[in-house]
Parts: sequence; C-alpha cells; structure tokens
Amino acid sequence: MPRAGRIHGSILERIGGTPLIGLRKLAPAKGARILLKLESENPTGSMKDRMALAMIEAAERDGRLAPGGGVVEYTGGSTGVSLALICAVKGYPLDIVTSDAFSAEKRNHTKALGATLTLIESVGGGMDAALTRAMIEAARRIQERKGSFWTDQLKNADQLSAYTKMADEIWEQTGGTVDAFVQCVGTAASVRGTGERLRQHRPGVRVVAVEPAESAVLSGGKTGSHKIEGVGAGFVVPLWKPDAIDEIARVSTAEAMAMARRLAREEGLFAGTSTGANLVAALRVAEKLGPGATVVSVLCDTGIKYLSTDLYRGA
Repeated sequence: MPRAGRIHGSILERIGGTPLIGLRKLAPAKGARILLKLESENPTGSMKDRMALAMIEAAERDGRLAPGGGVVEYTGGSTGVSLALICAVKGYPLDIVTSDAFSAEKRNHTKALGATLTLIESVGGGMDAALTRAMIEAARRIQERKGSFWTDQLKNADQLSAYTKMADEIWEQTGGTVDAFVQCVGTAASVRGTGERLRQHRPGVRVVAVEPAESAVLSGGKTGSHKIEGVGAGFVVPLWKPDAIDEIARVSTAEAMAMARRLAREEGLFAGTSTGANLVAALRVAEKLGPGATVVSVLCDTGIKYLSTDLYRGA
C-alpha cells in the first residue's frame, strides 16, 4: 500500500491504497452510515487504474504480452486512460477504441499519455448495446491487423484480483464492519471481485449491483440507451455472476446526475455519473439497514473527467 514520505520507483506504485470517506450530510439521519472508497485518488483519477495494471501484469507474467509488444482495447474512457498511463510507463504502444458518447476529457487524457485513438460514432451521444459491440469489433480488427495483445476487458478475469485487493483495503479500513457493498456494473469485475472477497471476510455482507434504469438488462429489463458513462453495456456481460449478487438496483441517468451534483455541492466530493448512481442505490440500502450498519460504495472517478458533459456543463 502506498505510504507518504517514501520515494516511489514509478507512478504505478501509487495505484491503490485509497482513502475511505464517510458522508456527513447526504447519509440518511435514521439510516446506516455510508462510506465511499475515494478512487479518484489513483494516478489517473479512476478506479480503473487497478484493473488495467492487473490485466497488463498478468499478460506479462504468462507471455501474452512480450517486451515492446502492442496493446489494444475498447473502452468508455477511463479504462483507456488507465491503460495509456501503464503502457506509457512500461513502453507498450497502445490503440484505444472509444466513442463520442464519452467525455472529451477522457479522450484527450488518453491521447496525452501517448495512445492512438479510433473513434466510433454513437447515436445521439448515448451508450447502448450496438455501440459496445461496434467498439469490440473495431478492437478485434486492430488486434488482427497489428498482432497486439487485446486486454478485452469484458471477458478478462485477470482484473478480478485488483478488486480483491480493494476489498481487503475496505475491510482493514472499516475494522471489519461492512454490512453492504454497492457498486455499478461495467465489466462486472469490481462488484463481483470486491463483493466476493468481502464475503470471504464476512459471509453476511450484502452485495448490491447497480445498473442504468434505461438499460436494466441484468434485472430482466430491455436494453436501451443511457448516459451513465462506463457502465451498462446493454447486454449481460461475460463476467457477470448472479449468485455473487444479492440485489440489483436500477438508477436512471437523471437520478445519477442529480446525485453526483449534490455530492459535489454538499460533501465536496467531485465525481462522475456512475458515482452518482452508486450513491442513489447506497442511500436506499442505508435506509433499509438502519442505524448501526455500514454501507460501503465507490467514488469511481473524478468529476474533472466530465466537465464538458451534460453532468457539469453549465452547472
């Protein structure tokens, strides 16, 4: 775990070891306390630094990624930024497939770190199953043409170890007092990896997955378009494991955006739309569990990544 006061060998050593922050104003007066894992403290301002590092290092260990080899991935943005950071440090050329559906800040950050971007146009700036599949296909073509290592995040179970570590941090920071864990579903690795590990520490921990109400496929709804970046692929993702989840919460884009703005103005915690969705669901859980319980969720990334989007533009 990173410690202040020592000299680090590279920026990669600053991944993980993030603080846990208790809400002061937004937590329900007669509900459980709510703690947020402050993943904006990672080097690129996102929890995705953890999983990107895990995927690259696993591929290095087993020879899928040789020194100087290329890397390719499709992404809603934050995974691309995280991979760009890691590939810059390690010296791997990187191709990222992304879309105009995701913030300009993420795309610009990825390019600034040296990645080559391929942009897939969305319909109306929304995320849906067709866009996800178009990005996947573009990444596959690049992999075939260049022979790059494809991290293929929706299928890559190597990332689960990153969230096992995050769960251990949460358990230590709370002194083993976690009653529920709430997290949005993108690849499903974070909710599954963190939740499963917390249950190893304490079998009774309640794990709540969050998905966009407009595309609630995990809970049996229809696929649709939404604007909660980085989550809600529009289909049941390969790493999804239903028996690892106790409850699925549906949160709309409007609810998520409104809550992210409240989080900034009332708690001083600046985050993106997926964090807003997490907090909407966490508040519901906290009200159900009542006083004396502890609900942990994730501040997935910094709001700086969304300043040009509908979330904060003109706010």
